[in-house]
Amino acid sequence: MTTLLNADLHCHSVVSDGTLTPEALAARARANGVELWALTDHDEIGGLARARAAAAAEGLKFLTGAEISVTFAGQTVHIVGLGFDADNAAIQAGLAQTRGGRGGRAQEMAQGLAQVGITGAYEGALKFAGNPALISRTHFARFLVESGVCKDTYEVFRKYLTEGKPGYVPHRWAKLGDAVGWITQAGGVAVIAHPARYDFTPNEEYALFSEFKAHGGQRVDVVTGSHSAQEALRYADTAREFDLAASRGSDFHSPDESHTDLGKLPLLTGNLTPVWTLLTHRIQ
Repeated sequence: MTTLLNADLHCHSVVSDGTLTPEALAARARANGVELWALTDHDEIGGLARARAAAAAEGLKFLTGAEISVTFAGQTVHIVGLGFDADNAAIQAGLAQTRGGRGGRAQEMAQGLAQVGITGAYEGALKFAGNPALISRTHFARFLVESGVCKDTYEVFRKYLTEGKPGYVPHRWAKLGDAVGWITQAGGVAVIAHPARYDFTPNEEYALFSEFKAHGGQRVDVVTGSHSAQEALRYADTAREFDLAASRGSDFHSPDESHTDLGKLPLLTGNLTPVWTLLTHRIQ
């Protein structure tokens, strides 16, 4: 398999903060020409069995996946795991531990919003959470749009849910080394998700990639829904600098909210090692 493969290895279902079921995602991926697909719900693998079955029914090649929340240099960073054994006890326990703090954080977010006159936010957000254990900022954003506070989720994040705003509550996630370790111990590969989204200084970003590599991380998102063409070229260079394979994924959440649809990304640039060439034994 080459860089020309239409692989989409980053998307979310109702099991975390997407709006489509694993079955609907598989059908959408197939309709959009995706040849290799992974479901990567946040800190959760509960949708993988359904996704695997749906992919098989669609004749779609499939990899297991999850997107793990990590705290690094005071910021939340996402590490995608691909091709791991979903029955591995270590990754199951690690993900359960990472999910554990979301409920209390959500209550604090609701309290902050109530202080600026937005009441009932926790209950409202919960209506949008297919999995209450994974209630997140995205679910609060959907409630604020539905209730007419903001016109879209982008406005919600800008006004209410980023650092310094009324509904923002930081959370300490897993450690980088722990997340990479859970993935690799389960036979998978770790990927730094959408690196252009993090607000790191050049030194902090270099430290992230260096530490990631030291822990056994091997891949980085190069072409992803939130990267511009220039950013894709930049992180292609970073992949080569750190001898990392390149991944590709839309980070699709919803037909109404996502900038990039499943399978509608540019192809990987040349002179890169695609992540899927190193996972052929894990493709189902």
